[in-house]
Amino acid sequence: MIKLIAGAGIVSCLCFSPVSVRAFAPDLPFYKKAPVAITVTGVVKDAKGNPLPGISVQVKNAQQGTATDAKGAFSIEVPSGESILAFSGTGFAPQEVKVGNQTTLNITLQTSSANLDEVVVVGYGKQKKGEVTSAVASVKSEDFTKGFARDAGQLIQGKVAGVSVVTASGDPNATTQISLRGSSTIMSSTQPLVLIDGIPGALNTVAPEDIESIDVLKDGSAAAIYGTRGTNGVVLITTRKKGNRPSTVTYEGQVNVQTIARKMDFLDADGYRRGIKEGIFPANTDMGTSTDWLDVISRKPVSQTHNISFQGGNAQTNYVATLNLRQWQGFFKRSENEQLLGRADINHSMFDGKLKLNLNVIGRNRKYFDAPNYAYIYRQAIIRNPTDSVYNSAGFYREDPNAYNYDNPLRPIQEVDGESVQNEMRYNVNVLFTPIRNLNLKLLLSSVKRTNLNGYAENKNHRASETLRRTGYASRGTDYLRDNLLEFTTDYTHIMDLHKVTIMGGYSYQDVTSEGFSANNSNFPTDLYSYNRLQSGDALQLANGAVGMSSFKNNNKLIGFFGRLNYVFDEKYLISAIVRHEGSSKFGANYKWGTFPAASLGWRISRESFMSNVDFINDLKLRAGFGITGTVPNDPYMSLISLNYSNNRFLYNGGWIQPIEPVRNRNPDLRWEKKTEINFGLDFAIWSNRISGSIDVYQRRTKDMLYNFPVPVPPNFQSSTLANAGEMKNQGIEILLNADIVRTKDFQFRGNVTWSYNKNTLVSISSDDRFKLANDFFDAGHTGEPIQIITHRVKVGQPIGNFFGYKSIDVDDSGKWIIEDKDGKPKLLSAASGDDRKILGNGVPKHTAGVNLSFSYKRIDLAVNMRGQFGYQILNYQRMYYENPTVKAYNMLESAFDKVYGKARLSSPLAYVSHYIENGDHWKIDNVTLGYNFNVGGNKYIKNLRVFASGLNLIVITGYKGIDPEVSRLGLDPGSDSRDKYPTMRTFTAGVNMTF
Repeated sequence: MIKLIAGAGIVSCLCFSPVSVRAFAPDLPFYKKAPVAITVTGVVKDAKGNPLPGISVQVKNAQQGTATDAKGAFSIEVPSGESILAFSGTGFAPQEVKVGNQTTLNITLQTSSANLDEVVVVGYGKQKKGEVTSAVASVKSEDFTKGFARDAGQLIQGKVAGVSVVTASGDPNATTQISLRGSSTIMSSTQPLVLIDGIPGALNTVAPEDIESIDVLKDGSAAAIYGTRGTNGVVLITTRKKGNRPSTVTYEGQVNVQTIARKMDFLDADGYRRGIKEGIFPANTDMGTSTDWLDVISRKPVSQTHNISFQGGNAQTNYVATLNLRQWQGFFKRSENEQLLGRADINHSMFDGKLKLNLNVIGRNRKYFDAPNYAYIYRQAIIRNPTDSVYNSAGFYREDPNAYNYDNPLRPIQEVDGESVQNEMRYNVNVLFTPIRNLNLKLLLSSVKRTNLNGYAENKNHRASETLRRTGYASRGTDYLRDNLLEFTTDYTHIMDLHKVTIMGGYSYQDVTSEGFSANNSNFPTDLYSYNRLQSGDALQLANGAVGMSSFKNNNKLIGFFGRLNYVFDEKYLISAIVRHEGSSKFGANYKWGTFPAASLGWRISRESFMSNVDFINDLKLRAGFGITGTVPNDPYMSLISLNYSNNRFLYNGGWIQPIEPVRNRNPDLRWEKKTEINFGLDFAIWSNRISGSIDVYQRRTKDMLYNFPVPVPPNFQSSTLANAGEMKNQGIEILLNADIVRTKDFQFRGNVTWSYNKNTLVSISSDDRFKLANDFFDAGHTGEPIQIITHRVKVGQPIGNFFGYKSIDVDDSGKWIIEDKDGKPKLLSAASGDDRKILGNGVPKHTAGVNLSFSYKRIDLAVNMRGQFGYQILNYQRMYYENPTVKAYNMLESAFDKVYGKARLSSPLAYVSHYIENGDHWKIDNVTLGYNFNVGGNKYIKNLRVFASGLNLIVITGYKGIDPEVSRLGLDPGSDSRDKYPTMRTFTAGVNMTF
């Protein structure tokens, strides 16, 4: 009973004693004995007794935490003697200590050799970095580029030496271009093999927010385990796997706005009228208005990305599930990218951990407006007369029906309907069985299914409907890809005294089928159907219509047997040997199978006794590797003769006949391109791992390169045959430097520098007497109309990417081009011949560099990423076409009024000359991200809260006059800055990261 006694304004309470109450309710939590807090102090030192400042001291599974001061000392209050303190710091192995009844702790941290014991992903497994003997780079999630990232490529942009990641377009549907150690081919793909948790995919297959690490296999000794797919390197993307205990929910959201990074200086209405006064434009071309045509077709894009992740489970069963939603707008009206991506990863362990199961499912739905040709629209906007208006007096789009390729740029955006919907489902199951210690049997089964459905329609008022005299046009298409993969691997590790041996063997079977269908029709009775009722078109009945259909299906298979032996003696001497025997249905009958061996060696010099007194060196390792990889033809059936029915039917004896015609010649010797690579490397860490890095020197030779060679007809059916005959060489240097510059209790400062150099040489086009060219060169690239000339020449003894044209040196008094002829003498361009053309530069950068800085002060963090490319040239198409005052039908650049070489205003027709080839050297302050981590220690639900602001593509330091010196590097005509390129953008992002 409780009695209240009131008196003198005071209320008192007579209660049972705690002892008596506990006798009645011993399990009530508020009567349990409160834990006794303990204050623990101590000092943290390294193995040599030096105090370590800035080491994190955290109570495990609790919010309490601190860091050591300049003398390595710390003081922290822990809930009870049952608590565990976790000590961690950059470059040191984490350590956990149970407090018990201790109030003073002296901790010694061992160098982890984040460089030595850090685990990196290699082909079909993992290795400690200290035992890796190949050129392998690893970037963890904490080191990814922060802020906005369109795909996995941007996460490592500028962070891996030898890997060039280029963002060449501002299109919200474009992906980054990634290349490794230069170009090794003239016809095959130059893109590296991308694997998502071991399954083939693309850089945009998984959301950047859901990636745990990205590992890059750069040299042949590392990539040979993937045989015919490894020539261009291998990018291994690992998604977030094991769930946390207790369960957590993480939300990452961001909103960004974009502006065009740079505009070319075209004439506005006032400038155009100035041109009329100066006689450049006819007087009757002033239409009386002022229009910013680029503004007419563009908008200020606002985009958003939301990612929510659920993690939980226990030691036996745990899960990770993520949902990623993006709604991205493009700079041009109606350009967009909407995507919903979901992933579920479930892990289950049974039979005392001997059997482990992993199920991973990724589903992706992407939708975007797939109607207008934005490249053409952009061209029409920049060349449009700025004194003209969008609409005429009747409210219709203003057009000049007599002008060639001169359209109202808003019209093709508004008078079309179109949508592309892509769906992808990826299933994979991993079964890991460990019957005895160190023996692992692993089975991987995966199936990838991807569909794409697109539709396009032009209404009756579309410009094409007018010019082609038809009433509307529509098309519909779909394609389907199925990629099934089965892989079985076994590995065993045996350790005896100073010896460690790991053996791995495996089998791989991949079956890929793709198929598609498309149809089109025109002359529709109404626009209401759009592209959803093609049968309503009357093109079959009208001679001026267009109707068509097509379909395809193909299949290819890849089978591989592979093995790897790793041997370590006394943690000093390292050996790795790899072989893969692989067959592909894409090869010719005489070369169905190929063998790809590799070997690499490592010497841990720092482990030798003579290094024991060299205190400042923590790790020093020499590496040498050799490997052979391959590249298969891009398409199946290229080795087989093919006969197809032609669409050119003819009437014979009262019936329509479809003639049969050959598609390609037979080549039973068609095989893989073979790349042989030698790599020498040095890994190092000094001054308590404050400075670490690597240096790699390599040479790679690609033999049996594919090319379409001219052949006589007859005996051949076609005038060219795809064959293996060429050879190319790449050699270069790569340097990576990591610096843990400042490490104190409140302030940390880390830096990362990458630099690479590559030299490319075409050794030969043909080494087979059966397949020869008349010359030791061939041409690539094209200016397009109206100049109509090739831009590049691929020549034996020269690198890929050489610009080839007329070297302009002056103009005469009337403004006519003067070029340097083949003998080095001046000559009027109008009198030049093809023999006067020369090499004018090269579109591939020789040097690529990156600098990444990371700062943190208490709860504030700042990341700055910078990168640049040097030693290359760019053909500025916009200057070449629009810096010429003789072309009066279109708008032009302000610089068209300038005197060329300070002598005279240009009076020559449009021409491809070296005056428009500029140095592309540039340095970008590419990404700056500022974040703040809130103190949520007293919050029951929120475990972590961080807000950030970020800017992408912020500042470009360059002498290049175009929009952006970061242009496409792919193909045989790199460095061409197209006049129609979707402009690159500057992105400003605000975001929040929360963990519950």
